[in-house]
Amino acid sequence: MKKVFIYILIGLLGCSILSSCREDVLDTMPTDAMSGNNLLANAKVALVPLNGIYRSFYTAGWSTTGNTHQCFGISAYNLVADVMGEDLIMASMGSGWFWYDVVYDVKSAYTSTAWRSYDLWNAYYTWVSNANYILAAEETMTGETEDKNYVIGQAYAIRAYAYFMLAQSFARTYKGHENEPCCPIYTKPTAAGTAGNPRSTVAQVYQRITDDINEAVKLLEKTKRQHVSHIGYDVALGIQARIALVMEDWNLALSAAEKAIEATGAKILPVESFKGVNDASAGNVMWGASIIADQSGMYAGFFTHMDHDAGYYGKSALKQINKTLYNKMGTNDGRRAWWDPNSELNKAGGYQQEKFKFRDIQTWLGDYIWMRVEEMYLTAAEAACHQGNKDDVAKGYLMQLMAMRDAGYQTNKSGNNLASLTSTETGSLLEEIITQRRIELWGEFGRIYDIRRLKQGFRRTLEMGWPEDALLGNRPTDNPESYMWVHTIPQKEFDGNENLNQTVDQNPVGDK
Repeated sequence: MKKVFIYILIGLLGCSILSSCREDVLDTMPTDAMSGNNLLANAKVALVPLNGIYRSFYTAGWSTTGNTHQCFGISAYNLVADVMGEDLIMASMGSGWFWYDVVYDVKSAYTSTAWRSYDLWNAYYTWVSNANYILAAEETMTGETEDKNYVIGQAYAIRAYAYFMLAQSFARTYKGHENEPCCPIYTKPTAAGTAGNPRSTVAQVYQRITDDINEAVKLLEKTKRQHVSHIGYDVALGIQARIALVMEDWNLALSAAEKAIEATGAKILPVESFKGVNDASAGNVMWGASIIADQSGMYAGFFTHMDHDAGYYGKSALKQINKTLYNKMGTNDGRRAWWDPNSELNKAGGYQQEKFKFRDIQTWLGDYIWMRVEEMYLTAAEAACHQGNKDDVAKGYLMQLMAMRDAGYQTNKSGNNLASLTSTETGSLLEEIITQRRIELWGEFGRIYDIRRLKQGFRRTLEMGWPEDALLGNRPTDNPESYMWVHTIPQKEFDGNENLNQTVDQNPVGDK
């Protein structure tokens, strides 16, 4: 394994679990300069390494040094999952960043340490490893109970989140694929000579995920969050709701979303109150990164890829909305301000995005938003609708959101039927909720994750605004059982893990 990376002053500890870089990290862990004690000995001091983990959630250039400009943590990976779908259009290849995700041409590069397979695996397992070091100190950590619960609860949540994203990236979706191979599970710190683990099943990984997030929710319930980048009680519930949606546990998804709404101080805001979606202090934000000038990724950042006014990559590879989806909004829907149907840039394909803008172009500043409370209302609506006898509950949550988007919005739809393709309409209430979710969370969540869990296929068309080079007409995007959106495991893992056999353990490099 590569040498463990530690951020100076922010205390990121541990290493990823790529078997080729399994080093003894115990001697390199940061210490308290005043006492010489390990930073994990006391709960309050343990916030230093915890903050280091959070810093890596939005820092570019550490998960892989080969493609730094498209590897800047959570927001980069959400963008990857969005461009893999049908709603967020890249009008051209531009400089190439994210284009190979658009056209599904990254899986064969699993031997490289500069491409998506290595990037995702290394990032998520680094977060697992660092969480494991904090959790290993649970029994010996001193301090007030609330302080300990705050640190340990977040470590459980981070590990749950990392495994959840690994499962969504390197295996088919949970329901119907429970016995298929997923990823190795590690719950203890790794050191030099630690043997790699075999792939666990999808069911086993999701059991680990649910155990961890349940523990996080329990520990964080009576704590007070100290920063918007931290996973507090409300955010842990939000993550729990996301997991429950994938597992089709509709009761838990509904209750977790409802509890998150009740617990958070965030409120639904009208669009004009959070322009640019770039301010983590906005009143609807549950979780995000408040980025200061010396933490900006500059060229290697989310807004550089999105904001065409900044020039750079946002100008050369325009990000646009599927015109068919845009036209599903009412004429008075405030979200229409997020896209410009009259822009001269639209000749490239779809309608140009104005949703994500630098807060200050000169200093490259803009906060990353990872969870808004609006998502929880949509989750509650969807989970209620799936249950078949709670249309009124589902409509109630949907209408609370839509009242802040379009004062004239009404729906009398019912039922939870979805078509096999996302472009085929059934007229159901569930389809309406998902449509509003597609509009509301465009560019924020990762569209392909919803397509997968809902077991739908999709087709891109010129009418939507997609360039011909990205239509994927000869690829099985219409097949929800396809492996084309399941990433390959990086070669580095096979090289150092004696419990993985590349012949049988590698995911299909092709689409089937």
